[in-house]
Amino acid sequence: MRLSAVLVCVCLLWAEGSRGDTPANCTYEELLGTWVFQVSRGGHDRTVNCSTQGKHIQAALNTALYFRAQVLDRSMDATGESTVTVNLEKLSVATDELGNTGFFTIIYNQGFEVVINGYKWFAFFKYSEEGSTVTSYCDQTLPGWVHDVLGNNWACFVAKKVKPVPPRVDYKPLFSSRLLQKPYKNNMDFIDSINSVQSSWKAVSYSEHETFTLQELHRRAGGPASRIPLRVRPMPVSAEVAKIAAALPEHFDWRNVDGVNFISPVRNQASCGSCYAFASMGMLEARIRVLTNNSETPVFSPQQVVSCSQYSQGCDGGFPYLIGKYAQDFGIVDESCFPYVAKDTPCGIPKNCVRAYTAEYSYVGGFYGGCSEMAMMLELVKNGPMGVAFEVYADFMNYKEGIYHHTGLSERFNPFELTNHAVLLVGYGRCHKTGQKYWIVKNSWGTSWGEDGYFRIRRGSDECAIESIAVAAKPIPKL
Repeated sequence: MRLSAVLVCVCLLWAEGSRGDTPANCTYEELLGTWVFQVSRGGHDRTVNCSTQGKHIQAALNTALYFRAQVLDRSMDATGESTVTVNLEKLSVATDELGNTGFFTIIYNQGFEVVINGYKWFAFFKYSEEGSTVTSYCDQTLPGWVHDVLGNNWACFVAKKVKPVPPRVDYKPLFSSRLLQKPYKNNMDFIDSINSVQSSWKAVSYSEHETFTLQELHRRAGGPASRIPLRVRPMPVSAEVAKIAAALPEHFDWRNVDGVNFISPVRNQASCGSCYAFASMGMLEARIRVLTNNSETPVFSPQQVVSCSQYSQGCDGGFPYLIGKYAQDFGIVDESCFPYVAKDTPCGIPKNCVRAYTAEYSYVGGFYGGCSEMAMMLELVKNGPMGVAFEVYADFMNYKEGIYHHTGLSERFNPFELTNHAVLLVGYGRCHKTGQKYWIVKNSWGTSWGEDGYFRIRRGSDECAIESIAVAAKPIPKL
């Protein structure tokens, strides 16, 4: 069915100058309610450029909202544009004016996706910046894309909430450019303090850190000036899920399942803020290995995501959820087709490169905020490794071994801004001596960091929000 006839979808939005972690800071509660989507004429393919149509669609949306207050009219106007009304209800139910029911999820604090009546819409929330002041317009979106669930019939749209939400004003910390460009210096007093206040894990200095500026180290840890939203508490676990989870093994590790390793090698993202790409590619690499019993062992290209994905912002960051969407819409290629160079480059994929796709992608638990320790354990054992995000504090940078937890300490001479870092969850276990439960996680900082490139972190207490934002995707093997 053509988009110009029935317009219910999900959008993807990109605007020039936006970042993987845009400065927007909106909440789930602000997202709930009735939205009007103003959609351009459909029938385009995935190469449609929505950024050039954004101002025109926004003006049309304002006009449509005025008339909608007087009469409900779904008819196309003279330009071929149309409006769609969608209501977003707790916890993840979307309904339209025709009575169709679908799904929605907020994406961190940055945007949302709606899937209803055979279409997908995705958009980032609108925002503006002036110096250190960031204003989020949580009742509006930037221009975005919509298409049917098969990836056809693309169009552009913007959305506005019927009931206005007051603009949210935040102030981002501003360090002097001179300070940010100075090389990072290991602080041995800080490391000694970490080791003296706890015995669960060991901190060391890394000479590689001193090859980065403070700004580059921030980027490596997840992205600059990430707007950390209020932490989403893990969902209560049903009796049925608890019963299934209780039957799981006490220890599970995809690096060693009856002597077989299903995890691709640890890599190093360097100073590019591409952790989201490495976590996503690592998940798809591992899950194809699991699905094919290692008859396929791909290593996918994070550089393709950095250079080509309009759903993320290159070395300035992105979200694994949207890379699952990118892989479904556009496909991903092998590392040999587009080698990693750790910087933003033009998109240049040879035409003869074979692409792999995802059949599905989702937050564990079904939607953002639906996650829990047990849901993650079930997903991990049943379907394979998954992308997770967690809050990175200064002390984590010096982790060497043991079961990590944030000490509460901060560096005095190397001000480190809280960031949100994406990594790959590969297993879980319990320390026999202390009884402490932990997750086993693959990082993208090379094999010399941590436990051969991996780290363990407390499990069951949502340590650093690691049990809040897990993402799973189902790749399609070649076989």
